Amino acid sequence: MFKKHKCESGVSLFSTTSIAKKVLLLLLSLPTVAHADAIQSLDNFFHSTPTMRATFHQTVLNKQGVKIQDVTGVMQLQRTGKFRWDYNKPFVRVLVGDGKKVWLYDSYMNQVTVRAFDKALGSSPAALLSGIKDLNTIFNLTNSDMQDGLEWVEATPKDEESNFELVRLGFKEDTLQKMELHDNRGNTTVIELTHLERNPKLEPKLFRFKPPAGADVSDEES
Repeated sequence: MFKKHKCESGVSLFSTTSIAKKVLLLLLSLPTVAHADAIQSLDNFFHSTPTMRATFHQTVLNKQGVKIQDVTGVMQLQRTGKFRWDYNKPFVRVLVGDGKKVWLYDSYMNQVTVRAFDKALGSSPAALLSGIKDLNTIFNLTNSDMQDGLEWVEATPKDEESNFELVRLGFKEDTLQKMELHDNRGNTTVIELTHLERNPKLEPKLFRFKPPAGADVSDEES
């Protein structure tokens, strides 16, 4: 099994990238929904953006509102099922999905964890944007009030055993700007996207991963 390593914030590195998986996969493939306002912005954005690259700033607040995680990096995705998140600070990590497997590389521990794509997603909000399941079968979508200059969509899981209680996506002029994930432990993950490029040409090699020489590989596909 993959050994958890705690960063200074007390949040495990695997937890950090687990959140990333849910968010990244959330971005991969949204089906058409026929609603107005923010939901329409969501629909417009994803149907006109088969590839995407952006800088991200991810923070996590506990239920007391105290910041317990602060990380930055670059994310890239190609619908459906292909993604790459490169974490730059405070620890260098790489998360890659090729549509069949999900690879997590922790450079600090020189360790690689491999999971089957379906298993990595589970029944969490990650599945919602992976393209594997239809959005409306696992989430209820509603428009929310304008906040911070953004139009918001709220997605609540239909599965009562989901790890998340609510996912919020903020749009400005049909472009995704911000995401909030509220889990059932009371934590809130906030991801802000900047320098967003819509439909860049992404090389296929970005979504392939080869474990570095000497790395400890943990295969959790079965």
